[in-house]
Amino acid sequence: MPIQKISLEALQKVRQHIKSALSLPESENQPDLLASFQDGSDPPEPGFLGDLGSLFCLGSLEEFDSQAPNSTGKWFISSMNPGASLLKFPGLKLKSGLRLVSYLCRTADNGIGVTWAVPEAMSTTAQLEKALNHGLNAQQPPRPEAALEDVMEAIEGDRTPLSFVIASLLQRELREFGAVGKACDWSHHRLIDTVPTQVKWQWRVKQPQDLSPKVLVYPDQRVAIEFFTCRVVAPIALFQHLDQYPADQYKAVRSDRPIAVPLRAS
Repeated sequence: MPIQKISLEALQKVRQHIKSALSLPESENQPDLLASFQDGSDPPEPGFLGDLGSLFCLGSLEEFDSQAPNSTGKWFISSMNPGASLLKFPGLKLKSGLRLVSYLCRTADNGIGVTWAVPEAMSTTAQLEKALNHGLNAQQPPRPEAALEDVMEAIEGDRTPLSFVIASLLQRELREFGAVGKACDWSHHRLIDTVPTQVKWQWRVKQPQDLSPKVLVYPDQRVAIEFFTCRVVAPIALFQHLDQYPADQYKAVRSDRPIAVPLRAS
């Protein structure tokens, strides 16, 4: 069972592509900017031609209601298609008949999101709005009818080592999709393949000798992925990430554990 190493540069490029594909329009990421000209004043002049898209997608101001983008803590449906992040990746795709949909919740300083995989027939706006009609709060995200338990159950692929590397990063980005402020966690992690030397570390486990990303494919087609990150915002720590995939799907058993913390001065 040979272990295949993946370059840190390749991981970083994959992650950056996913993050770019999951970038929210400002009208959903910062609804306060939209509210600032709901009083009849003119919207801000777009700085680039591409900015016109976010203005046109807002519709008329008269159409706003409690289900439109807001910063009052009410959930709303995102216009973003999270499945678009899969379009240019080799080896992964959405299963036929399924679609990824997301809901967002925003307050003045923070925000969270949740992404579900649902059958295409249940992904219409009318169907998705039904999940918003139960008085849910930030701790109780809406769940549309027929949504799968785990969004990664909607993913299939060619089961190459690279496809599992992509899946491991994708699932983490999707879990944090829509997170703003204090809700952010994964976005504070930086991929590493060596121990950062700017800090003296106190190891909670035996120090690994090789921090390069690795893929192990077992004879029965199970797959294990290991990679490491440094959380650069307090609480600062080095993390080991270990994902174990069964032989028939891309839903992994995940382990994200801190293995070292900064050594305190005595």
